[in-house]
Amino acid sequence: MRMFTMLLSVVLFVTATAKSQERKQTMETPFYSFTMKDLEGKETPLTAFKGKVVMVVNTASFCGYTPQYKDLETIYKQYKDKGFVVLGFPANDFGKQEPGKDEDIAAFCERNYGVTFPMFSKISVKGKDIHPLYQYLTTQTQFKEEIGWNFTKFLVDKDGSVVAKFPSKTKPTDKEVLSAIEGLLAKQ
Repeated sequence: MRMFTMLLSVVLFVTATAKSQERKQTMETPFYSFTMKDLEGKETPLTAFKGKVVMVVNTASFCGYTPQYKDLETIYKQYKDKGFVVLGFPANDFGKQEPGKDEDIAAFCERNYGVTFPMFSKISVKGKDIHPLYQYLTTQTQFKEEIGWNFTKFLVDKDGSVVAKFPSKTKPTDKEVLSAIEGLLAKQ
């Protein structure tokens, strides 16, 4: 009987440990809870980018910062094989600088900047119709403030935590941005 009790205790402990690990693995950070529609209308869960360093950026085709598409593509190509991805979210919230439809945005990005990083359907990044992803980024992270303009950049670590924010004027290729990306990529 004593052997049975001991064996049962071991089985219960192993089962409880396994269930705890399973629960831990299935829990997602809020960042991964969103599913976004890409420019072609395909639903993409952000869990598809789990384990990568992610740059989330609100974009616009007719903005003074629009040439940053080139820099975003440069860093995407430079770091994508190391586990980095840029996610572009077109928005028409600032000066009506993104008036086109998704297919127009896709054609513009490809034709003018050769964009190959994932681009998503146009959303609102501020105001009463703010998309839930940007609601999260601007109210539930350490960066609790409304987006100021196009090409605001958030960095998300491999675990889905939002760890840095860079304003529109900071180019994706600036030393501080590259240093932050490289630091996050180096973490295991």
